[in-house]
Amino acid sequence: MSKINSQKLLYNLDIALEAIQRNKLRALLTSLGIIFGVASVIAMLAIGSGAQQEVLSQMELLGTNNVIIQPIREQIEGLVGQDSDEGESNKYSPGLTLHDIDSIRELVPEVEYISPEIVFESNFIRKARMRSGKIVGVSEEYFEINSFDVVEGNNLNPSQIERAEPVCVIGYDVKTKFFPGENPIGKKIKVGNLWLTVIGVLQKKELSTENIERLGIRNYNLDIFAPVTTVLLRFKNRALVTKDDIDVSSGGGFRGGRMVVFSGGAGSDEDEEDAVKINYHQLDKVIVRVSDSDYSVSIAEVLSRMLKRRHNGVIDYEIIVPEQLLQQEQRTKRIFNIVLSSIASISLIVGGIGIMNIMLASVMERYKEIGLRLAVGAQKKDIELQFLTESLALSVGGGLVGIFLGIIFSFAIEWTADIATIVSPFSIIISFGVALVIGVIFGFMPARRAAQQDPVHALRHE
Repeated sequence: MSKINSQKLLYNLDIALEAIQRNKLRALLTSLGIIFGVASVIAMLAIGSGAQQEVLSQMELLGTNNVIIQPIREQIEGLVGQDSDEGESNKYSPGLTLHDIDSIRELVPEVEYISPEIVFESNFIRKARMRSGKIVGVSEEYFEINSFDVVEGNNLNPSQIERAEPVCVIGYDVKTKFFPGENPIGKKIKVGNLWLTVIGVLQKKELSTENIERLGIRNYNLDIFAPVTTVLLRFKNRALVTKDDIDVSSGGGFRGGRMVVFSGGAGSDEDEEDAVKINYHQLDKVIVRVSDSDYSVSIAEVLSRMLKRRHNGVIDYEIIVPEQLLQQEQRTKRIFNIVLSSIASISLIVGGIGIMNIMLASVMERYKEIGLRLAVGAQKKDIELQFLTESLALSVGGGLVGIFLGIIFSFAIEWTADIATIVSPFSIIISFGVALVIGVIFGFMPARRAAQQDPVHALRHE
């Protein structure tokens, strides 16, 4: 019995392919909707997968469990002696300091790691080579928080930080620039006026220009990392007011717990309105890694209240939860991709309608063939199977061509528009499966109509 059924299937498939061959142009035009529908769905899903991968890579760069505290370096100040509406202009704030880190480590629960970051522009010099770059003061936890791997030498250790030793870990590009073809470990490089001994080299970090601009991150491969205490003692500590600061002020003074520098002579209102505020924050950033991302928002609120109290009510900092920003971006991209995929799927439906129309026309053209088959003993289900097989053949052929075009479109989009695309087996299976379902659904009505024909009437049809 199964052998007979398989023979019927092969026979109907042969008839369907023969009918398609007789009308190649019509079959191609009929399949165009399926072809471009499948190609569009694959291309849109590829763009969506690429966007999702991009967000995941951004989350990896920023850290999924990190909370970032940054100082607000510029505030609008009023005239000397003039209070703001909230009465905060004359309140003293020490700025973001290492003492804040000690308090966070001591008082805030669910904190795994916490690291300061101090960044200064400087010049790197070695063997007649020089280039500008950034010297970054960090703790040993900084590399763990940012998932940096030391591929040569060692990481900073607590004793080096405690003693403010002149050592450093260099980025990969710094090694290739200043230590070509040699092992940099144990050798010295001059940063500003200070010679630092290289104790480690970071693994190369792959960073795109788009990520650097969008996320506001630096190219870590070009940085030199030194103990935070070394940077504070041997380079500059902005929390300390020095004689140079006072000399530079030349008519400035202190306002609201911070130094301001007047651009002109002393005493005039215009000079005071044009005051330029000096950055009084000891740290440029504090990165807090929590034990679970579920705690990020609540810990950010705790940090905000604690810092406000420590800074005497002066809000001279901002707290950023990168996970929230990236999740919002991911949600936006997901909605956008769903809309694009839905629009692309309309092409599949249009293609299915085209198949149904052509198959209905084909039924009318082949009344005599249908009547002849019924007259010689074919059953109604055989006629249904014949036209359903033909509809499926058009869908399968269009789906296969659409897969090929969809892959080409995806690579073309990535190459021309510089958008990451990932063609996954899932998107191919989904689009091809939908094409098959459409072939069955839209081919059923013409097949049923063909099977319902009266053999006598069909044979007399002109």
